[in-house]
Amino acid sequence: MKRIISTLTAASLIALSVAAAQAQNYPTRPITAIVPFAAGGPTDVIARIVGEHMSKVLGQQVIVENVAGAGGTTGITRGAQSKPDGYTIMMGHMGTHGAAPALYPKLKYDPAQDFEPIGLAAGTPILIVAKKALPAKDLKEFIAYARANKLSEAHAGVGSVSFTTCMMFKAQIGVKVTQVAYRGTGPALNDLVGGQVDFMCDQIVNLVEQIKGGQIRAYGIATPVRSPALPDVPTTKEAGLPSYQVSAWNALFAPKGTPKEIVTRLNHALAMALEDGATRKRLLDLGAVLPNKQEQTPAYLGDFVKKEVARWTPILKAGGVIAPDK
Repeated sequence: MKRIISTLTAASLIALSVAAAQAQNYPTRPITAIVPFAAGGPTDVIARIVGEHMSKVLGQQVIVENVAGAGGTTGITRGAQSKPDGYTIMMGHMGTHGAAPALYPKLKYDPAQDFEPIGLAAGTPILIVAKKALPAKDLKEFIAYARANKLSEAHAGVGSVSFTTCMMFKAQIGVKVTQVAYRGTGPALNDLVGGQVDFMCDQIVNLVEQIKGGQIRAYGIATPVRSPALPDVPTTKEAGLPSYQVSAWNALFAPKGTPKEIVTRLNHALAMALEDGATRKRLLDLGAVLPNKQEQTPAYLGDFVKKEVARWTPILKAGGVIAPDK
């Protein structure tokens, strides 16, 4: 029996030594970053921007793989089930790691338990926007118009940021609208610009160019202060709806069990990307809000995810929204 125990102990020590050596030499090959949405959306754009600089820091390419479906949960599920060796990471966001548990009763992962948090990448404030032909000139007029008329709302699918944040908005102003679901933000925004739908709530990263170009009308940004990227757009507080404060976010996660040394290395690479002047400028020009030093830690992200699940669950359950089975 002692010989068996000794053999098992030795085998365990060898396995630990091999894992430690792998972590120390990490990375030795390209890293796949799963983006659970189609190419061109805000999560994809942010992942590619930070991934580009992370590649320089890590000495290996960070390759973005788009795995869209089910409000982002398809890609995140695949990532959660990947080998925890640091060569598969995920760019999750408010929907996949905040709203999903309330929307998907059969969700195959637990946002707070099945991942190793790496760090926050960027916040993306929400704007209320409408087709430029809509007669309302400001947010107060829009709310009155929405209460008096049946409007159509574009969103990128159940569980998307545009869906969940507009659900909060409609609940606060007490209106019901005709919802038009799209396979991604791009097609939804195209129809808004074209006037086929009336309004939407979405992340600033998607909307900056269309607002600046006068293709759509912006009624308010749901943050305490105006965005430097859109200084002429009032905050929702200034516009008369102070209770509507919401910003989406994107963050990197690794599968549960990824060695701490590897998570630390990835967190360092992300932090270096967010400190790089050129990378910062690209993100800030899109209207993104970058995390401070405290907010960049894995521990902060882990606590933040728990708070986001607790925040969104009652909002979505009150609305009685359940996503279709995947």
